Amino acid sequence: MAEKTQEQIYIIPLRDARRAPRWKRSHTAIKDIRKYLGRHLKSTDVKLDRSINEKIWDRGAENPPSRVRVRAMKFD
Repeated sequence: MAEKTQEQIYIIPLRDARRAPRWKRSHTAIKDIRKYLGRHLKSTDVKLDRSINEKIWDRGAENPPSRVRVRAMKFD
């Protein structure tokens, strides 16, 4: 396994997902998380853990949380 070089906790705002149609807000929130982490970790390959996916989809497709706390790790 690759070495871990950076670990950081981010609180990611998901308010832009509210602008999406109701039926695809959670899907948009997942894309926003990938985009945010890619920008902050300077990486194009972002993999999300199953727990993040479950947290976003917990309240259904139409009502994702307004922000989510994520521990991100960057590997070489």
